[in-house]
Amino acid sequence: MKFAVESWDPSYGTNGDEQTLIEADNTVDAGQEVPLDEWAPIRPDPPLVPPESITFIDGVRRIDARVWVTDPDDGTAHPGVCATVAAGAVRCVPGSAKLTDSVIERALYTAAPDAGPIVTRFGTYGLRPLTGGDPDALYFAIHSHMTAVETSLSATIDAGSLIVFDGPLRGRDSIAGVGYVKTHNVQYLPTEQHRVVGELGEGERTPVFLIGGRFTKWSWYLRLPGPISHPLSGVVRLELPGVGTADDAADRANTVSSLLPKYASEPHKDTRAPQNLHPIAGLERELRRRLGDPRLLEKALRQSAF
Repeated sequence: MKFAVESWDPSYGTNGDEQTLIEADNTVDAGQEVPLDEWAPIRPDPPLVPPESITFIDGVRRIDARVWVTDPDDGTAHPGVCATVAAGAVRCVPGSAKLTDSVIERALYTAAPDAGPIVTRFGTYGLRPLTGGDPDALYFAIHSHMTAVETSLSATIDAGSLIVFDGPLRGRDSIAGVGYVKTHNVQYLPTEQHRVVGELGEGERTPVFLIGGRFTKWSWYLRLPGPISHPLSGVVRLELPGVGTADDAADRANTVSSLLPKYASEPHKDTRAPQNLHPIAGLERELRRRLGDPRLLEKALRQSAF
C-alpha cells in the first residue's frame, strides 16, 4: 500500500483529495491557451516590467456569541449570532512587507424583524438583517460581510500594485486582482488535463482555462516549492476576472506565477505550508489579535442584554 501523510493542518479542511474531488457544475473551456491535446506544464518567464509591489489582502472572522432575539409583540425567539470580521492589506516590495491598512467590524446577524444594533462597552454590533435564520444563512452572511470588507480595502490600493486576495475572487472584478485558492474541492478540468496538474514541477503552471457560470473567470494551477508527497502537494489555483483574451490571461498568469513562489512558507514554520504564503500568515495572526479578547466580548454582550 502506497500512501502519503498530508502536511496540511487538518483543522483547516482538506488541501485536496484527488480521488474524491467532485466535478464542477460550471462550464469549463480548457482549450483557450493551448489545444487540449497539447496540455503540458509551463515554466513562466519573469515579467519584463514587474509590478511596483504586491499587496496581499485577507480577512478573518469569529463568532463572539450566539443569541436569541425575542419579538416584543408575540414573544417569538429568533436565532442570531454576534460576530467580528476583520480584513487587512500587506504591501510587499523587495526586502520589506508592511501592514498598510486594517478594518475591524462587529455585527449582529439575525432574521428577527424587530432587531437592532447591540451597544456594548467595547463597541457596537451593527445590525445585518437576514431573510432566513438557518445556520447556513448565518454563516454565509458572516462570510459575505468579511468579503465585502476585503473588497472595500482593495479599492484603496495604489495603482501599479498586484492585488492577491486570499481565496476566490467571488465576483471581484478589479483588473489588478488575483484570487489565490489554497484548497481543492472541485475538479474543474477533464481527466486528461487534470493529470497535468500532478505533473507540475516547482514553479510550473498549467495552461489557463476559462470557467463560466455566475462569475466568469480565468484560472490555472501552480505548484509552489516544497516537498512533493502526492500529486497535489503544494498546488494552488489562481483566478483572474474573466475579461480580455486568452493571451492576456496567459501573460498575467506568467507574471503572477513567477512572483508568488518566493513567498511560499516552509513546513517547519507553518502547518499549511507551502500554500499559506508568508505575508498572508503574518496578516492572519495580526488580524486575529485585533479581533479582541473573546471572553471579554462575550461578557460585554451578556451585560448589554440586561
